[in-house]
Amino acid sequence: MEKQCFKCGEIKDLSAFYKHPMMADGHVNKCKECNKRDVRQNRESKVEYYREYDRGRGNRQGYDYLKSYREKYPNKYKAHNLVRYAIKVGNLVSEPCCICGKEDGTCAHHDDYEKPLNVRWMCPPCHKQWHDANGEGLNP
Repeated sequence: MEKQCFKCGEIKDLSAFYKHPMMADGHVNKCKECNKRDVRQNRESKVEYYREYDRGRGNRQGYDYLKSYREKYPNKYKAHNLVRYAIKVGNLVSEPCCICGKEDGTCAHHDDYEKPLNVRWMCPPCHKQWHDANGEGLNP
């Protein structure tokens, strides 16, 4: 089945339109490409507004929060940076989750933050469950 985009006027396959349950045919009347272009232009034209919006949503932490976190957890902060650098230079490589075996998206877990490169790899759900059951690691 095909549909005409009201923005560019091209007739395209329905797969070129985002789904929307409130539309008569179940798809938005503007094609994905036009939709993406409009969103990109809108975000660029209101860049300061969206930066503030993102900060408010927590996508970017404010400087004051970061500074207080670093002061409150110096060992944690140092360990995270050392792991990040070791991954970057290739001295540390991500592995599958040590609990469930999931291979993608694992993160480094510290049992003791004074041993920054001694990590276990866990997927986010297993990592959260571990901390819920065991609390914070040693020497945060």
